[in-house]
Order: sequence, then C-alpha cells, then structure tokens
Amino acid sequence: MNAIDQIPTKREDLAGLAGDIERVEAIFSSWDETQRNAVEAYRRAIEDLHGEALRRLVRGLKDEPAALAAMKQAVTDEVVYAVLRRHNILKPSLSERVEAALDGVRPMLASHGGNVELVNVRPPAIEVRFVGACDGCPASALTFHAGVKKAVEEACPEITDIIQIKGMSNAADNDSVRFVSPFALGAVGGWHLVCRLDEIPQGGISAVVVGGQNVILSRQEGVVSCFQNACAHLGMELDGGSIDEGIITCPYHGFRYDLSSGECLTAPEVALQSHAVRVIGNRVEVRLSS
Repeated sequence: MNAIDQIPTKREDLAGLAGDIERVEAIFSSWDETQRNAVEAYRRAIEDLHGEALRRLVRGLKDEPAALAAMKQAVTDEVVYAVLRRHNILKPSLSERVEAALDGVRPMLASHGGNVELVNVRPPAIEVRFVGACDGCPASALTFHAGVKKAVEEACPEITDIIQIKGMSNAADNDSVRFVSPFALGAVGGWHLVCRLDEIPQGGISAVVVGGQNVILSRQEGVVSCFQNACAHLGMELDGGSIDEGIITCPYHGFRYDLSSGECLTAPEVALQSHAVRVIGNRVEVRLSS
C-alpha cells in the first residue's frame, strides 16, 4: 500500500476534508519537478471544470426566487461556502474583510507584545478590542486611530463606526513606564529627556524644542502624547490654541485636533505628526519621528 492509499476517505467536515488535501499535497511535494508540474496542471484543470460548472449552476438558478432562497440556505454550510469562495463565486463576507484588514496591522502589534480581536460586526459598526500589551497601553489611542481604524476604513468603506471595547487590563494605572505605539511614525534616533511629568499641565499642553524641532506635549487623563507643533493645515504653531476636553483648536484657522491621537476633527484625512513618548518615573522622554 502506498502513501496515497493510506489517506482516509469519506470525511464530511471541512477541517477533515482540507486536512486530507494537505496530506496529499505533502506527498506531491517530495516528487520531482516534472511530476509536480503534471499534478499542478491536473489540479488546475479539475478546478477550472468545477468552477465553471458551479458558475453556470448559480447563473441558471439565481433568477428563480425559490432556488435563490435554497442557495442562500446552502451557503450556510461550511463546506459549500468554502468551495464557492475558493472559486470566487461568493464574495468574502464583511467579517472576513475586516479580519483581513486587522491581519495587516497585527504584525506591528505583535512586535510590541499585543494584538487586536474582532468582537462584533453590526454594520455599519464593528467592535474591536486590544489584547496583550496593547490592552490598557497609554499609546493605544494612537494605535487605534493610526493603525486599526485606518486599516478597516480603507478595506471596508461601508463600516463607518469603529468602536474600541476596553479590555480588563490595569496597565494604565502604572506610572513607571508608558509604552509607545508601534504606529508612531518612523521613529528614528534615541530618546531625549525633555521635561518632568509635573511640568505638563493636566488637561493641557507644554511646548518644547526637541532636537531642533518644535513639539507639543499633551497630558490628558494621565496619558502623555507628543506631536509636532504644527497644524496639518498650513503648518502654523498650535501651542497658542484653546483646549477644551482634550481637543485643541488651531488659533489661526480653527482646525481642531484630538490630543490623545492627533486625529483632525475638521478634516479627517489629515492628522498631526506624532512622536514617540514615554514616561519613566517623573521623566518624560521623546523620540523624534522621521
């Protein structure tokens, strides 16, 4: 009995059927190139035949209300759904597209010991939650807006409300070290000691010069953020602007920014340039972005 004869047959669940295919593919992978190419050509021919047959079947039935209802019921079966998705007869579900968007930012989160999970999909809204080091991290607002929110909005424009569900972490209560968002723009160079934490007014900002650049430090509910002291509109300095409940208004042309994330509330397509910031004890350190 050869290796292929030992592959179990008549499995019914998707995982088992897919596992059988993977085991057969593992056997093929040990064959020489000519044999592998022949198997690949055979596989493509079979898939093309099945795909065309399925497309003709769907086209022939979709105009019949009863048949259409039956097809909609059939695709709730995981095997039927997987095969129709394989042949691009069904479009990916909204949940799948959201997960794909989140997969795009997960490597960055993982590099900081964190992750994001999709909690709920209720169009036009979704709910997400940070886990691991990202849960409760003071830099999570920047990570959410510059990473997760942006990725989902680009991939799924029909989602207009992305809600961050808070986790159970108490990390925000730890004043000894403040973590840096992995989405702080291209941080380069080392850390600069810029001031003491108590020199930044609670609910306000402090303008300082770091490495020859003008920046503002914001302290909102214990979270310290750092941004270029330049409005994204025309580059005018922001430190003379009014602040109301964590929102700073440019004193020149009225552009408004969320000081926890740098997000522009006046023109959502722009944002303040962010810099990495951390607090160790009472020391505030900044690492400039490129």
